[in-house]
Amino acid sequence: MTSIAVLSMHTSPLAQPGMGDSGGMNVYVRELVASLAQAGVDSSVFVRRWRDDLPDVVEVEPGFRVVHVDAGPSDLAKEDLPSVVDAFAAGVRRHLDAGPAVAALHANYWLSGLAAHRLKHELSLPLVTTFHTLARVKAEYGDHEPAHREEGEAEIIGCADVLLASCRTEVEQLVDHYGADPSRIEIVAPGVDHAFFSPGDRRGARQAVGLGDHPVLLFVGRIQPLKRLDVAIRALAALDDRTAELVVVGGPSGAEGDGEMADVLVLIDALGVADRVRFVPPQPHHLLSTWYRAADVVVVPSRSESFGLVALEAAACGTPVVAAAVGGLTTLVDDGRTGFLVDDADPATYAARIAAILADPVLAFDLRQASAEKAAGYTWSTTAGRLRRLYADLGARSLVRC
Repeated sequence: MTSIAVLSMHTSPLAQPGMGDSGGMNVYVRELVASLAQAGVDSSVFVRRWRDDLPDVVEVEPGFRVVHVDAGPSDLAKEDLPSVVDAFAAGVRRHLDAGPAVAALHANYWLSGLAAHRLKHELSLPLVTTFHTLARVKAEYGDHEPAHREEGEAEIIGCADVLLASCRTEVEQLVDHYGADPSRIEIVAPGVDHAFFSPGDRRGARQAVGLGDHPVLLFVGRIQPLKRLDVAIRALAALDDRTAELVVVGGPSGAEGDGEMADVLVLIDALGVADRVRFVPPQPHHLLSTWYRAADVVVVPSRSESFGLVALEAAACGTPVVAAAVGGLTTLVDDGRTGFLVDDADPATYAARIAAILADPVLAFDLRQASAEKAAGYTWSTTAGRLRRLYADLGARSLVRC
């Protein structure tokens, strides 16, 4: 059986998505590693200990375990994590030295990439990297990251044996912004668990979550400036239908999360829509399917998205998506066929696209059908199968040198 070491330094697959720094990456790591285990790939996921009472090792299922590594205080802020990358790498190495041999390192996010880069050279192991987000891409949309992150990403990209991209757009970003070698980039799209995320009865879903027969817009994600919840709220206010409600599933995230939440509440009051915006705490991942099915439209107005799991999960439930025309969302949403893409952040444009769906039952039906059909092509088993072959192939390659 192939064994790999998966590094997810700053966030755990065991954490609740939608809280703190937990989001799509948590889902990606958990679902991917579970599928790899089913495909015969044994994986240890190395996570920085983020709570003092966590056990050293959690056996999630056969072939999938989470290892908690001591690296700085458990409550260390994400912004301070670069200072403990070396400590994290050293902790991972101690576990690897004491356990069975692994065939490869798979790093998620730039912080894990830094640690894995060091381990690659110390242990002569191939390095596979998934960035999830890129600093220079975020900067294009006004979300500037520290210079040391850009430098770290460039260093990792220069030495990674395989760079995983979720779609063609991410390939272009890696090449255009970092000069990545296209021959070392593999497009391996994430999947969706169709056992949970599939079309279902809308009326039953609404009864389950306490919604009536009025139009429902849904926003799922962490509340932070990057996700642009304010655009969804302004779009709601711009709709002629004053019975429409916006449901927000998620909580404040990151250093700017609380401030963003405060600004959102002020905006809601200023627009007079306080009685039409419902906040729902972060939900266990599998329960999100009920919220997707209950909605008429899912709104994803993010400034940037490397992939956009929310859009894929919504589509798998047969719910049309109105999304920003950025990153992986341009791959997941077929404009006019499965939903609509918006080229700017104008709430009026979002409102117009949403109104078109709400006003035309035939259009809404066609979008729902096409969404579910498109999402059916994304499965975690396919993703895991491709990576299993990739890990095996790496054993026959010479390691990339810095």
